[in-house]
Amino acid sequence: MSHPPSPATTKPAGRLMEELSSASVREPVPDALKTMRLDRVFWSHFSPNLGPGGWVTGALLISMGLDFRTGVLAVLVGNLIGALPVAFAAAIGPATGLTQMEASRRALGRLGVRPPAFLNWVYCVGWDAVNNVPAATALVALLLMAGVSTPFWLALGVLACLQMVASIYGHHVVQLLQKYLGGLLLVTFLLMGVILAFQGVTPVHTHHPVSWQTFLLATGVLVSFNLSWASYSSDYTRYLPANTSPTKVVGLALAGLLGSAIPFQILGLLTAVSVAEPSPTAVIASLQNAMGPVGAVALAAIALSSITGNAFNDNTASYSLISAGLNVPRIAAAILTASLGYVLAGAGAGRYTTLYTDYLMVTMYWIAPWVGIVLADWYCGDHKVHAAPPGWTYGATIFAVTSVLTIALFSTSSVYTGPVARWLNGADIGYYVGFLVAAGWYVLGMRTRASS
Repeated sequence: MSHPPSPATTKPAGRLMEELSSASVREPVPDALKTMRLDRVFWSHFSPNLGPGGWVTGALLISMGLDFRTGVLAVLVGNLIGALPVAFAAAIGPATGLTQMEASRRALGRLGVRPPAFLNWVYCVGWDAVNNVPAATALVALLLMAGVSTPFWLALGVLACLQMVASIYGHHVVQLLQKYLGGLLLVTFLLMGVILAFQGVTPVHTHHPVSWQTFLLATGVLVSFNLSWASYSSDYTRYLPANTSPTKVVGLALAGLLGSAIPFQILGLLTAVSVAEPSPTAVIASLQNAMGPVGAVALAAIALSSITGNAFNDNTASYSLISAGLNVPRIAAAILTASLGYVLAGAGAGRYTTLYTDYLMVTMYWIAPWVGIVLADWYCGDHKVHAAPPGWTYGATIFAVTSVLTIALFSTSSVYTGPVARWLNGADIGYYVGFLVAAGWYVLGMRTRASS
């Protein structure tokens, strides 16, 4: 469907900075600007996973009680389940020209989209902090190798400022970072992984009984690792031409997600024995020691990896804050996001592992039902771009009810464990239930409304 050019979203050809007004988020990208190359779909879903997060997740599986064989199975199953909804969400972007949150107003209404948009902003701020803790730690160690003693807060501030500048420029610069910096990081991390795997004592031949509750909990962490990108996906496909093949978009997004997450997590499994604990400090120390004279390369790669991931986070967060109802220029939203991420990273640096696992799990309780509704609306509906309902829809009610109930009944975290999770001895199935119940309930409502 053709969209007429809007002054708020029109920019000269070749300009790197995305339009700064809030209208550039709320309105579809004009057809004249939908010139993004298809290969960027792969890079925008591949590069943000290139960092110590995937490595830590793989190592975490061993500390959770899995052996190598069940760990690999959990990695394969969990990542596939988590990546599929993200890839299908990516295909919504070209047709609508909207960010992922704004595209969901079709199902939730203009008022109903505000709660998940605000939650997504909070979520992006949290991931900003989670990613920056190991990156700043690596930067401090890198500078110390050069004889420069740098406080953590200063290293953190340098990274946060670089990420903020990229997010202020917006979509186009963020996409460039994913492709070119992502390619460099890929080669570097693969080299690091091979060296560390050969130097450490790998657990490949070590097997022990693993309970189904432990396997289910571990798989849930892996599902959430990729599913967490569902609220970002269309943000980085909306500049594709509207007639772009949905099959190609889904395939490239899926290849990007699985091609980065699975190898990195398996490397984490392989190197778990040589890592003292699944924390950024322990992982960084192991990498630095294993790389020997080129340890600086490992530290630089970890520090740089936060720029690809957090430029992504900060940019999407600025979109989401505007979608949540804050009518401010995009630059203000980006500065606020990066500043809060800096504060949270400084405050939570000493509790990284708990913060990381809890953040992965808790975000599932709203993202799973939200994306279930969004995908049900798009793929079971008419695939047409139409005006969003102005208020609060039945889809928004389904989202709110399902999210609250799955947290109350199924959640497992260091803060709270629901009665169903306790009955299942800690196994967490809330994200599966939330996705299926919300999607099924929404489709049933669509059928009932169509027949009445």
